[in-house]
Amino acid sequence: MSDLESLASDAVKRALAAGASDAECTIMEGEEFSSSVRMREVESLKEAGSRGAGIRVLVGKRGGSSYTSDLSPEGIATMVQGAIDLAQITTEDPFADLPDPADLGSRPEDLQLYDPAIEEMETEWKIAQAKRAEEAAFAADPRIENSEGASFESYTGRRVFANSRGFVGSYRTSSCGLSVSPVAKHNGSMERDYWYTSGRAAAKLESAEEVGRRAAERAVRRLNPRKIATQKAPIIFEPRTARALLGDLFDAVNGGAIYRQASYLAGKLGEKIAADALTVVDDATMPGLFGTSPFDDEGVICRRTVVIEKGELKSYLLNSYSARKLGLQTTGNASRGITGNAGVGPGNFYIEAGGRSPEELLKGLKTGLYVTELIGGETNTVTGDYSSGAAGLWIENGELAYPVSEITIAGNMKRMLLDLEIGSDLEFRGSIASPTLLIGEMTISGQ
Repeated sequence: MSDLESLASDAVKRALAAGASDAECTIMEGEEFSSSVRMREVESLKEAGSRGAGIRVLVGKRGGSSYTSDLSPEGIATMVQGAIDLAQITTEDPFADLPDPADLGSRPEDLQLYDPAIEEMETEWKIAQAKRAEEAAFAADPRIENSEGASFESYTGRRVFANSRGFVGSYRTSSCGLSVSPVAKHNGSMERDYWYTSGRAAAKLESAEEVGRRAAERAVRRLNPRKIATQKAPIIFEPRTARALLGDLFDAVNGGAIYRQASYLAGKLGEKIAADALTVVDDATMPGLFGTSPFDDEGVICRRTVVIEKGELKSYLLNSYSARKLGLQTTGNASRGITGNAGVGPGNFYIEAGGRSPEELLKGLKTGLYVTELIGGETNTVTGDYSSGAAGLWIENGELAYPVSEITIAGNMKRMLLDLEIGSDLEFRGSIASPTLLIGEMTISGQ
């Protein structure tokens, strides 16, 4: 075992010796860097390291948690005792437990979560990437007259987990990303937009010039927006905004919401809830992606779960606690920071690509709205009601005609999922990913 794995195992042993009936310990360490430039000048630089440990103990059915950044023997002992003391005064929870030992494990294959090239990047090179992206945005169009800045970020770290059921594991991660947000001006109109690229490996990044060019194109196409009348119309969500919609769906299949009866999908397993075109998968085993890991934050081996298959709800996403509450099996989706009870989080949660290109979806519409930005969107998970401020481009005769803004779109997820067409352009820029989505009809509130 590595030094940190030994440290986590020793913390668990200390907890058992101090009176805990079960315990689990997480240790995280990492190095992060960020640089931002604006108008060709460096605005900020940040480089920081962090290291900490957290422990969760069970004394019977009472739980307690504590954490520390002091990894000395004295610091660990204080952390353990703090968790024990808290457990003595908390209320019993009949469902409090650790995962079944049969569910524990770590995927043996290389999941490509760490790239040493990120650790070797020079500070000057990272700053230069941000400057190049901003410069490319300025060069792309004379209407790009200002900038809200460009940034380059990187991270390398390690996560370690051990529990009293015999599990000890760790893995390293890395990531880097580049973004730029230019401002376009023309005829008294001023609009901003952004583009970004990110990856666990340095080679996955788009070039700074490509990031700057795409950001500029997006900002310029928003100039001189029009207002539109209130109406019902088809709506296309580009992948960037479709991801937000899919995030709302994740909240509805989250086991925590299900056992609290706080989701309109509670009790719907095996039922038809969406169009035949919709298949949604959660897969933490896909190499090199942001939602990938060898085990979840309870030590349960990660896996692929089909959540919706051809419109039928097949599974919720569960950690061991929500699984016990529902009388089901964990799906390996436990998620937490350094301490406390685990929640439920996504692996790589995505909609499988459809057979039609975004251009084909667009050409099939006489009129409609192509959404490029959502503002303050919210879904009522209990009822499925959806509403969000939005901006985008109006569609006429199958083509993007002109920009629109100051609108609100609304619908209900129950109907939206049944009135759905899916594009072929799935790409992963985070742990939640979606291709272009076409909803047959939603309400647009304009002027």
